[in-house]
Amino acid sequence: MNILGISCYYHDSAACLVQDGVLVAAAQEERFTRIKHDAEFPQNAIDYCLQEANLSISDIDIVAYYDKPFQKFERILETYLAYAPTGIRSALKAIPIWIKKKLWISELIKDELGYDGEMIFCEHHESHAASAFYPSPYEEAAVLTMDGVGEWATSSWGIGKGNELTLTHEMHFPHSIGLLYSAFTYFAGFKVNSGEYKVMGLAPYGKPIYKDIILKELIDLREDGSFRMNMPYFNYCQGLTMTSRKMNKLFGGPPRKPESKITQREMDLAASVQAVVEEIMLRMAKHVRKETGMKYLCLAGGVALNCVGNGKLLRERIFDDIWIQPAAGDAGNALGAAMFAWHQYLEKPRKVNADGDSMFGSYLGPEFSDDEIKKALEKKEAAFHHIGDEKLFDEIAKLIDEGNVIGWFQGRMEFGPRALGNRSILGDPRSPEMQKTINLKIKFREGFRPFAPSVMEEHISEYFEIDRPSPYMLLVADVVSDKLKNVEEKADGFDKLNQVRSELPAITHVDNSARIQSVSSKTNPRYHALISAFYKRTGCPVVINTSFNVRGEPIVRTPEDAWRCFMRTNMDVLVVGNYVLYKGEQKPLDEDSSWKEEFELD
Repeated sequence: MNILGISCYYHDSAACLVQDGVLVAAAQEERFTRIKHDAEFPQNAIDYCLQEANLSISDIDIVAYYDKPFQKFERILETYLAYAPTGIRSALKAIPIWIKKKLWISELIKDELGYDGEMIFCEHHESHAASAFYPSPYEEAAVLTMDGVGEWATSSWGIGKGNELTLTHEMHFPHSIGLLYSAFTYFAGFKVNSGEYKVMGLAPYGKPIYKDIILKELIDLREDGSFRMNMPYFNYCQGLTMTSRKMNKLFGGPPRKPESKITQREMDLAASVQAVVEEIMLRMAKHVRKETGMKYLCLAGGVALNCVGNGKLLRERIFDDIWIQPAAGDAGNALGAAMFAWHQYLEKPRKVNADGDSMFGSYLGPEFSDDEIKKALEKKEAAFHHIGDEKLFDEIAKLIDEGNVIGWFQGRMEFGPRALGNRSILGDPRSPEMQKTINLKIKFREGFRPFAPSVMEEHISEYFEIDRPSPYMLLVADVVSDKLKNVEEKADGFDKLNQVRSELPAITHVDNSARIQSVSSKTNPRYHALISAFYKRTGCPVVINTSFNVRGEPIVRTPEDAWRCFMRTNMDVLVVGNYVLYKGEQKPLDEDSSWKEEFELD
């Protein structure tokens, strides 16, 4: 039984293939088109999924779509009518697209794919919930989903048992934890639906001085985590902006202009909305635990990518453990829709993986053979060396130890927004200069952005205040106290960046925390072998891991993408499979640097 899951037409389009209940392939469309957060029909991702399983579209038994377009259109129409005549510009922009394309998704899919088989449509939050529960390591669990908005729901909760998943409660638009966070993302001068993690990274530089104002003026928060928003402060129902002029008066001025100087106000706003969102998440979780009695919690939806909130939720011990879908945003809904079709629609039994979850480390994307890699590099006239595994890991560990920045391209591409060691840029976490170097000279992005550590799973608790694996980089925890330096907290704002806070300054954020990825020899033996070689050489079982891309671009997919990124940046070494490229041996790239100005800071 072959089930194709599809999500598209809002942001982060994706496709997923499930065969007899097993995840076979999943990928985001952006990786193929090189358009970040591409929302268009995921034709390339679908083609990849079919190719991975050696199938044609005629072999697909069910296509599962991630939401219900008619219900979503109903919400959009009702919202415009409620605010009319205000919002006519927004309506004139949105409605024609729906009438021409988005309402006719079943016909579009059949036309695009030449498919005439069965189709099912899941509700948006059902797809999120299915993506959270069905691949999880739990036989039964509570499920909590939180995002901007689906059809009408903005958050929902329920219970998963065996192959049954039932959502019993939900919050409705326009009251939304995701849209609240996005409103502050917009107000802080970042792009909505892509800059929210910047707000999370900016928060530790500020103080939550506006938290009480948010709770008093902007939202009415209840004990169970539900809330109502004071809509005159927001403009997303009827306008083309997230906030109204009333918000400007509340916070002493208009939204920050994108790419202008970040001030203490933006830092404090980020800290404040982060504190409020954490409070909402904790209240929701406590209520769900009380109502369901479940020991475990599964999370999905865009808000579940807030790894600071996730870490706090774990530390509060409300649940015995939590599991977060690594592709928690809308891309993961392609996976959720396909799993929902198998277990809920077809009523097929579910078998929990005794060794953990059923995501295969989220390594579900394309991979390339040695022959394909070699041909791609030869086509680019690259200078390269082939180094066998017996020497490769020691050689790259040595280069990292010497201060080199490494592009690391191995195996299957990750599904979801995080690079997990197969499409990664690596560096030495012990270097005080490495964060600035990678941010400004490699990634071409804001210098305040923190980097994540990849740590050998067996050493995680020696360096971080966490007692379990964190394979998907979705939990933040503090660096353990005996690795910290004594720092006098006199600096404010970005001056905090210049303080060496721990033995691993390049991955220690200004609040002494880190967004951790634990690396297992079972799920990623090559990446584990590299970090192990670094550990044997230096006594440090940790490396910096950031996604293999530059600002404005998606994570690289192919050897050609990796080579281009390598050549356009100050990266020192590129490793593609067993092929190693040293920057000093390469011909200069025959193109001007104007491409850098084309991209917005991501």
